[in-house]
Amino acid sequence: MRLHWHRRDLRGADNRALRAAVDAGGGVVPVFVFDRDVLAHAGPPRVAFMLDALDSLREWYRERGSDLLVAEGDPRDVIPELAAQYDADGVTWAADYSGLARERDAAVRQALDDADVARESVHDAVFHEPGTIRTNDGDPYSVFTYFGRKWHDRPKPDPADPPTADELAAVTDDTPLPTLDGLGFDAPEADVPEASPDAARELLADFCASPIYEYGDRRDYPADGCTSRLSPHLKWGTIGIRTVHAATENAKADAPDEDAAESVEEFQDQLAWREFYTQVLFFNPEVVTANYKSYDNPVEWNDDPAALQAWKDGETGYPIVDAGMRQLRAEAYMHNRVRMIVASFLTKDLLVDWRHGYDWFREKLVDHDTANDNGGWQWAASTGTDAQPYFRVFNPMTQGERYDPDAEYITSYVPELRGVDPEVIHGWHECSPTQRDRTAPEYPAPIVDHGERREQAIAMFERARGDD
Repeated sequence: MRLHWHRRDLRGADNRALRAAVDAGGGVVPVFVFDRDVLAHAGPPRVAFMLDALDSLREWYRERGSDLLVAEGDPRDVIPELAAQYDADGVTWAADYSGLARERDAAVRQALDDADVARESVHDAVFHEPGTIRTNDGDPYSVFTYFGRKWHDRPKPDPADPPTADELAAVTDDTPLPTLDGLGFDAPEADVPEASPDAARELLADFCASPIYEYGDRRDYPADGCTSRLSPHLKWGTIGIRTVHAATENAKADAPDEDAAESVEEFQDQLAWREFYTQVLFFNPEVVTANYKSYDNPVEWNDDPAALQAWKDGETGYPIVDAGMRQLRAEAYMHNRVRMIVASFLTKDLLVDWRHGYDWFREKLVDHDTANDNGGWQWAASTGTDAQPYFRVFNPMTQGERYDPDAEYITSYVPELRGVDPEVIHGWHECSPTQRDRTAPEYPAPIVDHGERREQAIAMFERARGDD
């Protein structure tokens, strides 16, 4: 008999680690452990999504005559104890790649070794495990373009078969799942999406039916809805990466023309980016709190709590920024183009350390993923791998005008600006106090001057580089 320890693979289908446990024979006992050390880094939306996904997974097992065992505690103690209780001769789990996860897994491996229980860690969340795509010199890639080409060229395995009822152990567990409050979390202020494999597959099918063919042209326009919204499902593993890729391959085969097929490939690029940033984190676990890119001198970030709070509240006076920050609060999600805009604004307009933004996203996003979010924040801050050059600073007004020309996205989340002419919205920074008071008296004036702050940001990085 085998234990399968679920973590970020909350599904039965297309689960390579679960399939490995099944193939070992003797029946599988599914387990989930609420680990307080891991929960210490979580936020209410993610925990709410996780609990919903666990409820769905438990029901999936019960429909097949088994159950999901639920425990709380230190996995290095809990997993060996459960292995002994069920006379399991082995434990499987899906590999995780952050420094915290690897430390935890190393401790569990040692505890199982001490108990003379076999264990197997299986790569499931990525196609190509960290270190298998390298430069010709054998180094991990620090530039996505070349990594991405090799990622596309490598063969992709098919989805793994789910276990049958006969392959699962006939176990039961009446222990209720804990509540958010019981785990020490407040209810999220956002509306958290449904967390289940059925919900994920429905999103995937809807996306591949039509929007994926416009993804290449429309993905940067937040009002268009031309994104998959699969990110929380990929983060928690309520859908397998092989299932997603196979569906996109089918969509590409059915594409009406070459442009549509290329659009599918651009979406597949996003899957490659996930694995690129996973590799960066795997080989550089310190990037969670440290700059990936080194400068001769420290970057002189501003200590400005008032500006940081205005950014968090969506009260900066820059409409596209405020819309994004309010979407984050309302939905525990933000469109990817807007994520880049708000990150650039925090680090280049407010000159605030990217770590403050990363921490806020970790608290508020339902799809927060250590590798992806850290990579995105350090890209925007010009401190990461393959990052935005420090002298290229997003202009929040032109970004809003270009990607939300009718201010449809902005006014969805900033009600103070509803009914205002889009030209006025995109030119808010140029309006006089009188015009602002007459047009939208409850919406704030810009808290900083973008042109001035752009020059200050460039100077700040030039001092860090030792250029003056």
